[in-house]
Amino acid sequence: MSHRLAQLLSIVFHPLLVPTYLVLLLCYGWPSRLPVPGVAPVPATLLLQAWALSFWLPSLLIGLMARFGLISSVELPDRRQRTAPLLLAAGGFAAAAVLLASYAPQAELLSRLFAGITVSVLLTTLITLWWKISAHGVGMGGAVGLGLWLLTAPGRGSAAPLTLLAVLLLAAAVGWARLQLRAHTRAQVLAGLMLGTVIWLAFSAF
Repeated sequence: MSHRLAQLLSIVFHPLLVPTYLVLLLCYGWPSRLPVPGVAPVPATLLLQAWALSFWLPSLLIGLMARFGLISSVELPDRRQRTAPLLLAAGGFAAAAVLLASYAPQAELLSRLFAGITVSVLLTTLITLWWKISAHGVGMGGAVGLGLWLLTAPGRGSAAPLTLLAVLLLAAAVGWARLQLRAHTRAQVLAGLMLGTVIWLAFSAF
């Protein structure tokens, strides 16, 4: 039972999916309660294009790599096989950042979000050449960083602390899942969380 739950958490909070959840949170979860700087009404078609670039395009390419035997599995258990898929993901996130930047200032924060994710993935790629840092940890670390940033956003209300609490609980659950599946060590998960959090806080400061 615990193994199945760990698998489910790993799939639902896959690193390619977490940015989508963060965009939905900023665009549809917060504007009704909090005037988040850099996020104004953004056309749904633009968000769908960013989603296609950041999720569907790298997912398709990584799936094709697995289909033609270039990698053993889309789960990328072998650290040595992660370089190309991570670079494809970084390219997708970078393309989404550029696309959203073209719709300034309404999508300024969203563009910075994807730019920060791009840097996180590139750093993850570099570290993975020597050590299997948790990409799931990096993704959830970005979510934690966003939750921390929301605490300082103008006009914050009771939703900000509750959002941070929810994100921290989810990050802990995903970290537990990666350990339960023996996909990473505790140090690899914690390092991923720290990297994602620091990068997001750094990008949100500009």
